Amino acid sequence: MTQRVRRIIVAITGATGAVYGVRLLQMLRELPGVETHLVISDAAVLTLHEETGLARREVEALAHVVHKTHNVGASIASGSFATDAMVIAPCSMKTLAAVAHGLADNLVARAADVTLKERRRLVLMVRETPFNLAHLRNMTAVTEMGGIIFPPLPAFYHRPQTIAELVDHTVARVIDLLGLDVGDMPRWNGLTG
Repeated sequence: MTQRVRRIIVAITGATGAVYGVRLLQMLRELPGVETHLVISDAAVLTLHEETGLARREVEALAHVVHKTHNVGASIASGSFATDAMVIAPCSMKTLAAVAHGLADNLVARAADVTLKERRRLVLMVRETPFNLAHLRNMTAVTEMGGIIFPPLPAFYHRPQTIAELVDHTVARVIDLLGLDVGDMPRWNGLTG
């Protein structure tokens, strides 16, 4: 019996936190039976280089399939193309607003719109602080449509020693939300006293 391939769309937008999208691609690549479809926004190319030193082609090499952000005719722009979930990591406030208001003017927003209309899992790792009222209302709208707002806030109960450990735990929690087995992710097991 063959296992069905799980298709996960990963979008990286121009908000700070490009490392979350990169690490998500790396961790998903290690999971058997997972196929990633990547979209990088134009602004994300700048942020990726500034924050990680990586060029677009290096990040694209981590994905199984790469789609250009202006190609609204790509496979992931249609509900008839079976995918399991989409994660926008990080998700800029511009992208959040586009998703909240159904403005499918690029492939990131269109794929998110399709994910919602098909009742598939959509996770937005929103990156901004502090939030203004427009941000909060947009997050509420996406949540009401079935999306999951997941600001990449670190947990400390596992006593991380490095930034990499903080990033890995946050990304593992996102992968957990996709219904995929993340292995040895530290989990809260109650107080020890």
